Amino acid sequence: MEQRRTSTKSVDENARGNWGNKAEFLLSCMGYAIGIGNVWRFPYLCYRNGGGAFLVPYLTMLFLCGIPLFFLETCLGQFSGQGCITMFRICPIFKGAGFAIVIVNMICTAYYNVIIAYPILFLANCFQGILPWSDCHNDWNSEACVKLSNIDSVEVHNFTDNKQWKTPSDEFFHNKILQMSGGIEEIGSVVWPLFICNFIAWLVVYLCIMNGVKSVGKVVYFTATFPFVILFILLIRGVTLPGAWDGIRFYIFPQWNQLTNLKVWADAAVQIFFSLGPGWGGIVNMASYNNFRNNSKGDSIFVPILNCATSIFAGFVVFSVLGFMSYKTGLPVSSVATGGPGLAFVTYPEAITLLPWPNLWAVLFFTMLFFLGLDTCFVQIEAIISSVSDEYPILRKHKHLVTLGYCVVTFIASTIFVTNGGIYWLQLFDWYAASISVILICIVEVVIVGWTYGINNFIRDVEFMLQHKVNWWWPLCWKFITPIILIFIFITSIVFNTAITYYGFIYPDWSIVVGWGSCALSISCIPLYMGYRLLYLEKGDCVDRLKSGFRVDKEWGPSLESYRKEWNNICIYDKAQELSKIVPVAENDKPHQQFLNLSTTEIES
Repeated sequence: MEQRRTSTKSVDENARGNWGNKAEFLLSCMGYAIGIGNVWRFPYLCYRNGGGAFLVPYLTMLFLCGIPLFFLETCLGQFSGQGCITMFRICPIFKGAGFAIVIVNMICTAYYNVIIAYPILFLANCFQGILPWSDCHNDWNSEACVKLSNIDSVEVHNFTDNKQWKTPSDEFFHNKILQMSGGIEEIGSVVWPLFICNFIAWLVVYLCIMNGVKSVGKVVYFTATFPFVILFILLIRGVTLPGAWDGIRFYIFPQWNQLTNLKVWADAAVQIFFSLGPGWGGIVNMASYNNFRNNSKGDSIFVPILNCATSIFAGFVVFSVLGFMSYKTGLPVSSVATGGPGLAFVTYPEAITLLPWPNLWAVLFFTMLFFLGLDTCFVQIEAIISSVSDEYPILRKHKHLVTLGYCVVTFIASTIFVTNGGIYWLQLFDWYAASISVILICIVEVVIVGWTYGINNFIRDVEFMLQHKVNWWWPLCWKFITPIILIFIFITSIVFNTAITYYGFIYPDWSIVVGWGSCALSISCIPLYMGYRLLYLEKGDCVDRLKSGFRVDKEWGPSLESYRKEWNNICIYDKAQELSKIVPVAENDKPHQQFLNLSTTEIES
């Protein structure tokens, strides 16, 4: 029986695949962690929360929460060689968190792919003689449209105070690209140009991931590095513009008094958390394809630091151009600086129209946005496919069909986001679907490692995998510091959760219920699976069922049989040492010596 299980494992391991080399893993992590949020969220957060002073809480949260979480998930994935569902063999009663990860990713990839379809449609409009969002003489413009370069010094104050005036880029995005309706209840019809771009985005994603890590590992050599090249080119262009340094000064000028504001620390923690992407299953899944002896500690320090450095770097790119925009129009930098989609699809495109050769810079900028979003989408979808395939190994033989089926179904589901009211639905799910769920999933992970499985057992596993001692800092973070920060993020995310709005539209109560429902859909997997396991899968009285749920599954451990045998021997020795402390034995005690030589099956019985 043991031999049969060994041969089955061997087949499954070969079918699952591995990264071709370490570079593929690192580039995939870089592409996953460094996304559109580094460009459209961090720069705005930084200037709004104290400029250079914001780096103090930001970097503090990086080292106390971001890096420890990244290393934790990398170790879980690499040690087990499993995706985000079967990974929870480490504590079976929490397996529902794995299903929660899959549901969160399914919801988010549906709308996230639409976001990377926006740059495709912008790119299609960049090859005209004049950028279509350069002026107000188009059929989609309204009487409220005002070209910024036409504003004189007398009108500047009126423009910044009058919310009814719109820029050409604002009306191009909302009236032409989105063809936006008046509210979420007005779904309207499908916006066909956006529908086609959404189809193209899904087609590109499928072609890149249809062979799993074999194809993703090759694609990321380009998709993960090309955005850095464009960012560097945009920075060189930006800092050479008049007024650029005024924008940069506005971006980094430290306001030290902001450090006493709790919300600044909360924003820093949330940004680190969502930027690195723990809790989504992507890190676990990517690490599960690593060589078992890979130095994951070095990777887990390098990638988060690179991610944060890219965010700071992107701030210089953005604010150098916004400073030039302020110089050209006379508007203060504070009035043109925005965050979120407004920065990427309204403000920055508007600034590009003021540059020499605006078409070139527009092509570079939107190409960069597309590739930044593409890598993140790769990893999220691959996390779903791999996790389901690990849970149901028979699907590995049909991975092409499973991937194609998922892409087709999710593409159809995403159609609601390319209607006239699509942007309202997109904003709703983006606001609620993952905000609380992913934080709770990470809390479950650190509780398992630190308290149920046991921090000493986990350190033993990590040291066996890495073949060197783990510094005291990591268990301290995993058991105490990181859980406390995660609870802080969880509470502040609820306390500081403001009413959702978009473009002046206030969401009705029924839509907010739908939003929270999308969040509850994933969170509910955790208690529902607990109840299912305790009632139907476990045997014995209530206490025995509960103990069994928290007991490590027999299948937990390295996926390769050679490493598993070696690891089992270490576990047996540790159990023997624990028993010898409880019941001291003499050196010549034969029963005790025989215990040390027991097989795994015998010791478990």
